[in-house]
Amino acid sequence: MESFELLATPFWVNLLILVPLVLFWYWRKNKLSISRNTLFKTVMFGIAFGFIEAAVVVYLRAALGFLPGFEGTITDVWREAKSFYYNQQLVAEELPISLLTVEFFREAFTMVMILSVAFIAAVKLKERFALFVWMFAFWDIFYYVFLWATVRWPTSLFTPDLLFLIPVPWMSQVWFPILISALTILAVFLNSKPGK
Repeated sequence: MESFELLATPFWVNLLILVPLVLFWYWRKNKLSISRNTLFKTVMFGIAFGFIEAAVVVYLRAALGFLPGFEGTITDVWREAKSFYYNQQLVAEELPISLLTVEFFREAFTMVMILSVAFIAAVKLKERFALFVWMFAFWDIFYYVFLWATVRWPTSLFTPDLLFLIPVPWMSQVWFPILISALTILAVFLNSKPGK
């Protein structure tokens, strides 16, 4: 059984918990002018992109030999993965430099894609940033939802995960990014007022 760990590594990653709190306070005074329609459409993008991200991870795990049962059905993966502990730190250490390079750029261009949709969906910088973090939060949560639905990982909210590689590997338990994403969603939703 995995035990609760409070802190992520490197240490400065823990400061990300302040982002939704600061944004909530700022947007309380400077309401966001984002329509519910825009919020809904960008949620759909975030959720869909969460599946794409999960699929990439499933393929990467299978290619590296970290996904038992992938030659069969999803049920085979679920059954065989129950006894298989998927160690994210191991992936960070054993990922070939060629794949590590591709992963680095994939992460960077993922941010570009989400930011691009935010720039298309809003005119003002404040709303663009809000939509960026909004979509990022849904993408992040549904990444875990779709990974669990397809390969039954993470096994719990206390499962360790490799969050990002930029600029160095970030490690934490799954509950940490989900908490930050949930707080971010609340900060945007509670402070948005219907706009054009």
